[in-house]
Amino acid sequence: MVDRVAIIASKGTLDMAYPPLIMASTAAAMDMECAIFFTFYGLDIVNKKKYANLKVAPVGNPAMPMPVPNIIGMIPGMTAMASKMMKDMMKKSGVPTIPELITACDEMGVKLWPCEMTLGVMGIDADDLIPEVDRTCGAATFLEYAIEAKISLFI
Repeated sequence: MVDRVAIIASKGTLDMAYPPLIMASTAAAMDMECAIFFTFYGLDIVNKKKYANLKVAPVGNPAMPMPVPNIIGMIPGMTAMASKMMKDMMKKSGVPTIPELITACDEMGVKLWPCEMTLGVMGIDADDLIPEVDRTCGAATFLEYAIEAKISLFI
């Protein structure tokens, strides 16, 4: 095994875009080889129409740091409010934005691999992907990469 990290990003909300990108950029900073396989809604993280404006879903998210009951998340406008709140928290803490993390990952050599099958299922064209994407790949290609990884994460 080599010093390699294999990450699967399966969710495309703002709060779920941070973990794979932070883990990957940290691994790369530690001189580890790293790839992120974006599948299903995780494709939103590398979709140029969505990645810069990902949202936080307050409904069904009991961990939301909102001083109101979770059911309030159903009120129109709460998704926008929760998303803005999280972006403000991240900015205040000095955490890079999703586009900044993607740029950092790209500059450090992290492989950004969207799932070919999921692109077809979701009707997403390769032209819809951000330019930092290395290439699309299938599950077998990612697993061949992951089999040599010391760390594999499903996020």
